[in-house]
Amino acid sequence: MVVLGMGLFASGLAMSQSNDVTKEIAERIAPVGETCMAGDDCAAAPVAAVSEGPRSGQQVYDTACHTCHTAGIAGAPKLGDAASWADRIAKGMDTLHEHALKGFNGMPAMGLCATCSDDEVMAAVDYMVENSQ
Repeated sequence: MVVLGMGLFASGLAMSQSNDVTKEIAERIAPVGETCMAGDDCAAAPVAAVSEGPRSGQQVYDTACHTCHTAGIAGAPKLGDAASWADRIAKGMDTLHEHALKGFNGMPAMGLCATCSDDEVMAAVDYMVENSQ
């Protein structure tokens, strides 16, 4: 009777461990994500809201311009450094806007901001000039 009890206990223990191992394996090999095709319910998920209107000069500066204009990368005039902006400002805002939009020397066109409109880039230039005189 004891041998039979021990056998049942061992069998139950082995089966329990086997179930745990099987569960762990299933979790490890489970798909990382799911595919959602057009027409499926999951395809109707809401999209993130698009911003209302153009971004301010400061918003554009904070997201697109600050990397170069904080560290002075490739000769970029630093925000707040009146001396590095003086000669540029003397050329006039039209020239500064044109250089920002089309590129000039180390300044790439649009500051490489693929999501910026012309007006937003010009607003960022205005913001930097206002905060660097």
